[in-house]
Amino acid sequence: ALHVRYADEAVCIGPPASTESYLRIDKIIDVCKKLDVDAIHPGYGFLSENSEFAKTVTENGIIFIGPSPEAISVMGSKLAAKAAVGKYDVPLVPGTEEAITDIPAAKKIAKEIGYPILIKASAGGGGKGMRIVEQEADFEEQMDRAVSEAKSAFGDGAVFIEKFIGSPKHIEFQILGDQHGNIVHLFDRECSVQRRHQKVIEEAPSAVLTEEKRKAMGEAAIGVAKACNYYGAGTVEFIVDEKLNFYFLEMNTRLQVEHPVTEEITGVDLVKEQIRIAEGEALGYTQEELSFTGHAIELRVYAEDPANNFLPDIGTLKTYNRPQGPGVRVDDGFEQGMDIPIHYDPMIAKLVTFADTRELAIKRMLRAIEEYDISGIETTMGFGKFVFNHEAFISGKFDTKFVDKYFEPSVLEGENKKEELEIAGVLSAMMVKESKKANEQGAQQVKSGTSNWRKRAWRNS
Repeated sequence: ALHVRYADEAVCIGPPASTESYLRIDKIIDVCKKLDVDAIHPGYGFLSENSEFAKTVTENGIIFIGPSPEAISVMGSKLAAKAAVGKYDVPLVPGTEEAITDIPAAKKIAKEIGYPILIKASAGGGGKGMRIVEQEADFEEQMDRAVSEAKSAFGDGAVFIEKFIGSPKHIEFQILGDQHGNIVHLFDRECSVQRRHQKVIEEAPSAVLTEEKRKAMGEAAIGVAKACNYYGAGTVEFIVDEKLNFYFLEMNTRLQVEHPVTEEITGVDLVKEQIRIAEGEALGYTQEELSFTGHAIELRVYAEDPANNFLPDIGTLKTYNRPQGPGVRVDDGFEQGMDIPIHYDPMIAKLVTFADTRELAIKRMLRAIEEYDISGIETTMGFGKFVFNHEAFISGKFDTKFVDKYFEPSVLEGENKKEELEIAGVLSAMMVKESKKANEQGAQQVKSGTSNWRKRAWRNS
């Protein structure tokens, strides 16, 4: 793999299954000790938000390039996070402040909040252990399902209740804090285009926030970070309703997949900053000194079939050619001929475009999608093309229900047929042109009268 070839030294820590490799704390620590490793960067998956891993790394005299184990632990529990940030006047979605298992009591609370409500696993993420309840008659069944799913996915059946925000936007703020108490935000990212509660398209900044609202949300994000004495890179996520009222959702105590869009508009290398902070350096800049310019958009290129409910696809990359040009960035880990494995997240690459305006960034993205040549597997690029051409996205008037509201697999089938017809049309035009050219050349040769054989051959053709 590309990342292995780039490394000065590479060690296989186990078989492909993550439970035997990337999730084995003991194996990772053992390798670090043998190689006299100074620090570990946990990436943005597997153990990156595991407080026990961060603690073990630190206890073994190795620098963990991330926040403290305590901060990870507090923000890893949605209930603990809500309790912590409540002291900083951060807006919270109406709901319970602690886990609840008493169904009659939970029913009463749900009625007071008002339906529809959301039952959420305290230790959850990625949509697991989450149930929407539209009416009281469905409450008990959905509560049982949420608890069961939470136990199965996280080993913790604790759930809580929140008011369900029907058409929210998902807007998050990038945070950086050092070990000297300095915390700043690097502005916002819009992440509302999702499938299965997971992001597919992100952009920075949001197209709908006013400067006043951006300032208020940024200050709230810093308050969240202060609530757990945060240092390193992190993301504070908010849900925003139709009136731009915002509520704290959760904090991701790691680098985000979508961090490139923030880097593009601010010029700040977030990974470099993570390493500097882990080494004990101060930020070296204040909130007032930070600014952003232009607009950046990211499409997560997944090996998934959007026409089949976004199911992951596996296979070999028969062709793989990246788009090029100014304002186009591709963060990937694959090349032509490589296999897409079944063991890990199906993301192939992050396709990012940057331009002076949002309109130009969208146009540049559409051009980059056309130039990104991938075959052998299904990808989300056709879906991306659909989104970037859609009026709801272009206008900025979209929310987390974009896929449910607008996307039908048939639109991709229609687009594929359209492309096939266009290709056929181009080939047909080329053939006609070549045939016409050949006829003209033949006629010219006849006129020149070079030989009777050529004349007969031309007439017979």
